[in-house]
Amino acid sequence: MSINTATLPTSLWSRVQQSIATLRDQQKVVFIVAAAMSIAVIAALALWARSPDYRTLYGSLSEVEGGNIVSALTKMNVPYQLDPHTGAILVPSQQVRELRLRLASQGLPKSSTTGFELLDDEKFGLSQFNEQVNFQRALAGELSRTIETLDPVVTARVHLAIPRPSVFVREKQPPTAAVTLKLQPGRVLDASQINAVVHLVASSVAGMSADNVTVVDQAGELLSGAGLAAQTQNTTQLKYTERVEKTVQQRIEQLLRPMLGQHNVRAQVTAEINFDRQEQTDERYQPNSDAAKQAIRSAQRSQSEVNSQQAEGVPGALSNQPTPPAQANIEGDKKTASQTDTASGIKKTPLQMNNESTVNYELDKTTRHTQLSTGGIKRLSVAVVVNYQQDKEGKEAALSAEQISQITSLVKQAMGYSEARGDSVNVVNTPFTTHEFADDALPWWQQSQWTSLATQALRWLVVMIIALVLYRKIVSPAFRQFQKTLNPPVTETPPQASEVDPSLNEVARKAQLRINAEHMSQRIRTMSENEPQVVALVIRDWMGSEL
Repeated sequence: MSINTATLPTSLWSRVQQSIATLRDQQKVVFIVAAAMSIAVIAALALWARSPDYRTLYGSLSEVEGGNIVSALTKMNVPYQLDPHTGAILVPSQQVRELRLRLASQGLPKSSTTGFELLDDEKFGLSQFNEQVNFQRALAGELSRTIETLDPVVTARVHLAIPRPSVFVREKQPPTAAVTLKLQPGRVLDASQINAVVHLVASSVAGMSADNVTVVDQAGELLSGAGLAAQTQNTTQLKYTERVEKTVQQRIEQLLRPMLGQHNVRAQVTAEINFDRQEQTDERYQPNSDAAKQAIRSAQRSQSEVNSQQAEGVPGALSNQPTPPAQANIEGDKKTASQTDTASGIKKTPLQMNNESTVNYELDKTTRHTQLSTGGIKRLSVAVVVNYQQDKEGKEAALSAEQISQITSLVKQAMGYSEARGDSVNVVNTPFTTHEFADDALPWWQQSQWTSLATQALRWLVVMIIALVLYRKIVSPAFRQFQKTLNPPVTETPPQASEVDPSLNEVARKAQLRINAEHMSQRIRTMSENEPQVVALVIRDWMGSEL
């Protein structure tokens, strides 16, 4: 038996009309209300399921900027929503990037801070004080714009206190700055980012030091201060220690993985780093015992002699008179002359002699200034865990002592083992658990695309469940009521009425057959009016059987 699908909608609509016509007034009202509610609920759920996912286009805007952006979105026929709590503008997630580019081409949103464009409209005859104020405002605006480019920062305000220059050194004052930051909800700045903001402001103003910059967040918490340098130094030391430990760990695991397997070895390293800063100065003096290496710095010598005879005898005029000169013989006395010549040739011995000598030698001096660098490794502690290996039969077995010793030697070579430094190495062979090591990538159920797809599927599932409940509770009972109305229970003709009594005569028997035929034709007419499809199917079956 086949059904003509072309005429099925028309026949169903006609049956519905007939069933509605046969209903009472109260039943018609109930039916219309139930049908309208079902259609409205299904339509609302379908629209809710097809509604786009809204994302933030711009947040924390002023009323003027928000009004300009809303007007632009209205002209572009883009649906939008306003967050009642934060005032952020929400648009469909698929159009966020496109709308930002289109609004940026229109110059929206306009920044409320003014930069160096303030100096473009300088008026003639402006005083020096006003020029200084405008320059200070422009510089503060540019710094605010630069700080707002950081990802965690929503808005920033910079206040500069630049004193007037003075020719007197004692009256010279350094410039200072104060920065107020409004951060994203749930975001904070770490020590390195705060230090970056402080040095950014200090480097932009001439003569300003980083100690004169104060940074405050929207909660009034002081982010910069005396402890910032120490905190930054501690963070740097921790990062350096972690980098050293990770480097040694990677060396050990990369060396053992080809031999033991990808997931059969794990290593942990603990490093003690010396961050003490030391400076040492040595001065050494060596004696000049070696005459060949002696160096004379300066020498001074002095000598004095006394040859004349001093006066001697009893004090007085007669005794202190000088010796009279010798009287020469006019005639000449050869003997006396020769004796005089001999006496003059004899070297006279001085009566008094004085010698002084001073010699200064250079001293061997060695000056050594040593500055020890920080970050030296004081001690390394390495722990290595090795999984059981499979033997020839495929069973897990512990490593031999020789293999453990070999692995220990390799670990010492990879880490740069030093006994004088006090390093320690511990290698343990133990079976690992059965579960595999987790991959670095997120599981598929935590990825954003799968989360969005699951949200959409959940929406349609809710729509289908509600539609099924409405069908079971409202639509299906209504259709059953229609079916009862369309197919009223037909009272079967008693068998005695349809059968012909054989005892009757020929005339009565024919009359009985005529009455039965009329009843049958009446039933057929009623069925053809109420259920024309059934009659058509019966006739089609008859025609098919005859052919």
